[in-house]
Amino acid sequence: MDEDGKRVREAWNKRNTPVILRRRQGKLRLRVPFKSIDPLWVGATRAWLRLSGNHHPEWHSDERYWEVPHSWFNDLVDRLLRTYGKLHIIQPHREQEKCARRCKEARGHICECSCLGEHHGQETMSGWLEITETFATRWGEEEMACRLMVLKPQR
Repeated sequence: MDEDGKRVREAWNKRNTPVILRRRQGKLRLRVPFKSIDPLWVGATRAWLRLSGNHHPEWHSDERYWEVPHSWFNDLVDRLLRTYGKLHIIQPHREQEKCARRCKEARGHICECSCLGEHHGQETMSGWLEITETFATRWGEEEMACRLMVLKPQR
């Protein structure tokens, strides 16, 4: 497992910080901190989650996560930050690489674009979309990425 995969797995398994798993399709998966799994906690959490909308959150006790509608994402992020002060968001990510014609025409090894010199002196840049003479781009493979959001103190 690569380093990013480890970070995603570690974030998902945190017990003291809420985690939202957002995929391109399907429902959000959510883990919130808990002291114990008992009917009172599940009921109270379900009621708290329902403040985001009319749907009924679905509790998956075997894996200890909630499923809620994708449309609740923005509201849940705001509410979780206000309640817990921080949260992890796991979501799809595709890195964008940027390069330019001057890279293709370059001589030498100094490169400041994201290809790191891979395209220096090459006639073609396979898989790249050349927008202008000064800008070309391509997208990497989709992966799951994780970020920690922290509520900024109000001034």
